[in-house]
Amino acid sequence: MEPLMSRLFSGSVDDILLRLYGTERLSAARTRYITLASTFQKTFGAEPTALFSAPGRTELGGNHTDHQHGCVLAAAVNLDALAAVRPNRSGMIRVYSKGYAPFIVDLHDLSPQSKERGTSAALVRGIAARMVQLEHSIQNVGADICITSEVPGGSGLSSSAVFEVLIGTTLNTLFCGGAFSHLEIAQIGQYAENVFFGKPCGLMDQTASSMGGAVAIDFADPAAPIVEQVPVDLQAYEYALCIIDSGAGHADLTSEYSAITDELKAVCRCFGKEFLREVPEAAFLSALPEVRRATGDRAVLRALHFYEENRRAVQEAAALRRGDFTAFLRLVHESGHSSAMYLQNIIPHSQTRQQELMLAIALCEKILGSSGAVRVHGGGFGGMVQTFVPLEQLASFKQQAEAVLGTGSCRCVSIRTVGGTRLA
Repeated sequence: MEPLMSRLFSGSVDDILLRLYGTERLSAARTRYITLASTFQKTFGAEPTALFSAPGRTELGGNHTDHQHGCVLAAAVNLDALAAVRPNRSGMIRVYSKGYAPFIVDLHDLSPQSKERGTSAALVRGIAARMVQLEHSIQNVGADICITSEVPGGSGLSSSAVFEVLIGTTLNTLFCGGAFSHLEIAQIGQYAENVFFGKPCGLMDQTASSMGGAVAIDFADPAAPIVEQVPVDLQAYEYALCIIDSGAGHADLTSEYSAITDELKAVCRCFGKEFLREVPEAAFLSALPEVRRATGDRAVLRALHFYEENRRAVQEAAALRRGDFTAFLRLVHESGHSSAMYLQNIIPHSQTRQQELMLAIALCEKILGSSGAVRVHGGGFGGMVQTFVPLEQLASFKQQAEAVLGTGSCRCVSIRTVGGTRLA
């Protein structure tokens, strides 16, 4: 077979690059892969033999519904992480990632390591461990992996899930004969993040990245979620999807996120249940006086958000399936309003002077007027705003938003139809 570097230079992998990045980004994508392969060769002393890609994701609907076993609508986007790989049969996975310290994972020891908690090494070890648990022996293989990513950390595009899908897709393809489905790769990544990394994340991010396209996910049974592809062509609707960086910090927000799940658990305890999906809305509404006394009003408001948002996620998917983008935008607007008013995940507790996220939302709504839609993107409190902008307003919208929020704060993304994949 022609060496990988030669194939990149000759353009023999351009077909899949076009599918992932389009004509406008083809040249830049080819250069990016050539640079990665060159970095691999300098780092490990040999050419890579395979290339992989995993996309970032955006949450289109279902804000804070997944952890209550609800419904979400999410999509892969055209910002991705890349891996250049060469099997080494050393029993070790050696990883070099641009901007981070290199690390090695010994596949002969696949137990959680306390010193690795919160690190990329923990994710690699956890993914390998789960594959072994699922009866795919990979301890006697190994790989050298060089990674680069254009999915920024803290962007709300789920850089950790992207890394998990990238590693999972690589190991599955090279050492497991492709035995795991896209959904199973997502579940393996979630396991690694929960058990080895130490973060109790849901499954939405990994599923959207691994599957590709837009997906409606029902988490009524998290062990066997119902995942359905949803058609959406923003270009055909003459809209752009923009992710706006509000400039708000992401540090020290754990307590804010925990308060949401803690308060919803308190509501569930009133009914002897663990998740709100198990509590009928009619029963919740009938017991409002008692629930208010037991949990407080903010918990009640957050529960009200869940019931409405859970329905909205289903309605958004239905609107896209029937091609009714106007109805979809109306639901997106309602989602943003509910997150701000009832879920209350825009302004951190007791923060009054600096309210970057709320300001960014207000600014985007002011610029768009009655056009498009605006909502918080992801977990909230810090970070990002999601906007749907008519193409005819895009240049003006970007200019006005960045005049206030800073150059580069508005990033346009498109929905990528391909999930985690091998390119060559």
